[in-house]
Amino acid sequence: MSQDKLEAMYEQQRSFNSLLRDERNHPQFPLDLSVKKNQQFLKSLTHECMHELFESNHLLKNSKTHRVTEIAEFDRESYKEELCDALHYFMGIVIYSGISCDELYEAFMNKGEINVDRVRNNY
Repeated sequence: MSQDKLEAMYEQQRSFNSLLRDERNHPQFPLDLSVKKNQQFLKSLTHECMHELFESNHLLKNSKTHRVTEIAEFDRESYKEELCDALHYFMGIVIYSGISCDELYEAFMNKGEINVDRVRNNY
């Protein structure tokens, strides 16, 4: 994915967060993360994000270790939709936390290098 696409995703979510702020009484962003109610709000978004990931897991019918039979059908579109729901929540968390698109990209890339080094060094 090019950085242009990441920025477009980030901006789309930022715009949606603004709509929620204006139309649904969601908080202004970025949040002051030292404030209890703001941490609680982020925690609720995190739970929603995890819920969407759990919903995607329910579509992985062959992942059950106790299942002997194999299900040939896989609903890829529904799976993709649930992953996108989780990504929307994740991007919202990033935006509400005051992390810029550039910061997210840099941190992601740095962590990726650390992960590669760990594998290469038998971490």
